Amino acid sequence: MDSNLVIIYLSLFVGLLAFAGVSVFRQVFKTRKLEGSLNKLKNKLTKEKGTAQEYYELASIYSEKKVFSQAIPLFQKSLKAAEEEGEESIAPIYNGLGYVYFAQEQYDLAIRQYKEAIKLNPDYVSALNNLGHAYEKKKLNAQALEMYEATLKLAPNNIVAKRRAESLRRLVSI
Repeated sequence: MDSNLVIIYLSLFVGLLAFAGVSVFRQVFKTRKLEGSLNKLKNKLTKEKGTAQEYYELASIYSEKKVFSQAIPLFQKSLKAAEEEGEESIAPIYNGLGYVYFAQEQYDLAIRQYKEAIKLNPDYVSALNNLGHAYEKKKLNAQALEMYEATLKLAPNNIVAKRRAESLRRLVSI
């Protein structure tokens, strides 16, 4: 009986160690891939002018690493390059810029960027959701609810919009 219990405990311990090892390996692999992309793009863009996509990718990496002070000018360069290239799908750039401002608690600037993204692509679910969140942070609950409901019209199964809209409905109806 005691030996069976020891085997069970050891099996659980080995299983937990294996899970932890796989998780650590995946995170290391993801970090190495991100750092490789960061270095490659940074080196290329210091030597020559990049495309809108390259600036956007580098800005997104800095954003993911929470280095917002470096992400903002890169998003702006991406917008400028997209304008020069005649790129039409620039809503994600505005959304990314809005995210960076939001993360720095500059909600008015974030709202402006999200609105620009939505103006360019009215069916942009992420930007609608993000705009709702920014309005919520500014305590503009009616506008936030409107954005979450617009999100739900386009993506009825959006869990975040469902949860936030339900919560805001109670607040707005009071």
